[in-house]
Amino acid sequence: MSDAIKVYPGKPGKVYFYATCLVDMFYPDAGMAGIQLLEREGIEVVFPENQTCCGQPAYSSGFNDQAREVILPQLSLFPEDYPIVVPSGSCGGMMRKHYPDLFAGTPQQSQAEAVAKRTWELTDFLLQVCQIKLEDKGQPIKVAMHTSCSARREMGVAEVGPKLLGQLDQVELVEQARPAECCGFGGTFAVRHAEISGAMVQDKAEAIQKAGAEHFVTTDCGCLMNIAGYAEKQKMPMQGQHILSFLWERLQAEGKTPENAGGSQ
Repeated sequence: MSDAIKVYPGKPGKVYFYATCLVDMFYPDAGMAGIQLLEREGIEVVFPENQTCCGQPAYSSGFNDQAREVILPQLSLFPEDYPIVVPSGSCGGMMRKHYPDLFAGTPQQSQAEAVAKRTWELTDFLLQVCQIKLEDKGQPIKVAMHTSCSARREMGVAEVGPKLLGQLDQVELVEQARPAECCGFGGTFAVRHAEISGAMVQDKAEAIQKAGAEHFVTTDCGCLMNIAGYAEKQKMPMQGQHILSFLWERLQAEGKTPENAGGSQ
């Protein structure tokens, strides 16, 4: 469940940046874009070097003890009272919504609760806390938006991506059929239930294509990997990108065309 009422902090001088595994291993451009957007807003970004996994794969597979083992070293990474921003609704949801329950009744309960309260999905933070204003320097393009299930339901940011894209004068946001429908990734779900996952991502990719989008953006790298990977395998004329990378490119992209503004990220 997302917060019934969100109480956003005031714009801070510093934030902690929690990059996520998929950003680290596969989509570093999304992480760098997030950092650059924060710095553009005058915020100093602190990147804890010992960060690893948020613990979600073990937790979503039912291994709570193993999840706590993974999470425990992460809790000490954020000693100062800065907001923690995450370029993923999925990892953000894990930290904000599940850390308190996982550590309830343990010596780390208060520490887990403190981390959870300070965790924000990055696009939400840029829009609501930084009140970012975007000037589009790119060429006209049609874009579809996919918001991950966790970003939508746990972090409550389904409207954030469209609002940010709505600031870009040359971007036409097209509405896909069933925008709230899951892409089928779900982390370990895609491995354990490959056939079901495959059918779901086929529906999602076809819905984006039928909407007339040349490009799709998403808040989560897992969804990006799943949808873009399927589109590439099926040779669909569709490019995908994390929304942070897309936004940063649009701010820098004077003279670029949709064809060279970004590939299947």
